[in-house]
Amino acid sequence: MKIELAEGYRNTTLGSEGAELLGPCVQCGQCTFRCPTFRLLGDEWDGPRGRIYLIQKMLEGRAPGGPDMSPGYSLESLQGRSLAGNVLHHLDRCLSCRSCEASCPEGVRYGRLLDVGRELAERLAPRPIGQRIARRTVRALVPHRRRFTALLRTGQALRSLLPRNLRVRIPRRRVAGPWPGNTHSRKMLIWQGCVQPGLAPDINAAAARVLDRFGIELIPSPDACCGAISLHMAASDEALTHMRNAIDALWPHIEAGAESIVFTASGCGMHFRDYGELLRDDQRYADKAQRISGMTRDIAEIVTAEWTEASGPRLPSLAQPLRVVFQSSCSLQHGERLNGIVEQLLKRAGFKLLRAAYPFMCCGAAGAYSLLQRELSESLRASKMETLLAVRPQVIATANIGCINHLSETAPVPVRHWIELLDESFVAAASASAGPEVTQTPA
Repeated sequence: MKIELAEGYRNTTLGSEGAELLGPCVQCGQCTFRCPTFRLLGDEWDGPRGRIYLIQKMLEGRAPGGPDMSPGYSLESLQGRSLAGNVLHHLDRCLSCRSCEASCPEGVRYGRLLDVGRELAERLAPRPIGQRIARRTVRALVPHRRRFTALLRTGQALRSLLPRNLRVRIPRRRVAGPWPGNTHSRKMLIWQGCVQPGLAPDINAAAARVLDRFGIELIPSPDACCGAISLHMAASDEALTHMRNAIDALWPHIEAGAESIVFTASGCGMHFRDYGELLRDDQRYADKAQRISGMTRDIAEIVTAEWTEASGPRLPSLAQPLRVVFQSSCSLQHGERLNGIVEQLLKRAGFKLLRAAYPFMCCGAAGAYSLLQRELSESLRASKMETLLAVRPQVIATANIGCINHLSETAPVPVRHWIELLDESFVAAASASAGPEVTQTPA
């Protein structure tokens, strides 16, 4: 894609980066039908090709249309807004799921282009006051663990008094369970994140118990935010501050010999893998950020490497294996490109793994998306739930706290992190007194 930057964007960091990111795109449209919002709305502007085209026109300072208009676009939905306003509207409706990026034959880095486009459009098209308040409120609460947890606990205390449409959005309080007290020479950090300690402290505790069996001690990370929420909401300076704070919080443990930084929330893990690139121009943090990205590991990668024939529990065969459908979070399959790794672990653990249709489709959680684009989020969840339930699972497993919380609002079966299921299988295997067969039951 050739682009002639408008005067205001020439010799600027964002303008140059935007032009570089647009370059590989040939507008082939192969990404379009992988896009959840295009499939839902049927609007080219709400697909990656249309959004890329709008970003290009914004950087060129030209309104869409004219003789260079690509065939297949409709201008009807663009009426009544400025160019930047149109860009902002359609980028807001993007999930950042990166399904298009994973399927692009030209290697367009759409996820980063989206962040650049959002930041530029945000500067040019001031939002209505209601939107500004809503977005600022999300950024003031969600990335701050103590604030979020305090608000969550208040909601949980009042949960029974709320109308059903609000009650289902507040999950019941969960208990972490025991954290291993063993000391091992091998130590890894486990990222706590912003919302997971309040919503589901049992996930990281389960991960600690699993890795304890392999002689690995997990050290909980200090209180910090990865910065993803702020970055995807076009608050780049705020995001970089969160990232630097996270590096500062982790660095003493890294210097003390921690092998890796382990993530049970694939959304955070995906963002950490980009630290090296996002902070590459920061003289103080560039090298540290690159090392942090290199140390980032999803919990599935660690378990896969450690659970060999020679190590780890030997699980008995199951008379009635639990029927599990795995909803691979977008950050895991499209962002981190860890396709099939969890599925293999669940199969090895003896679960009856079911395959749902359209596994690449997003569930609609997408960080703050379920808060700011509620109607679209619920429609996407309904479609996802239909495909998941069609295979008649006893449990829905996934790899990200956002997906768990979002799907649990309407799921008629338990929605669990897959590491919890593996932990329970290991416990059952260790406690089985006799006989080759045991039965799994959903929590």
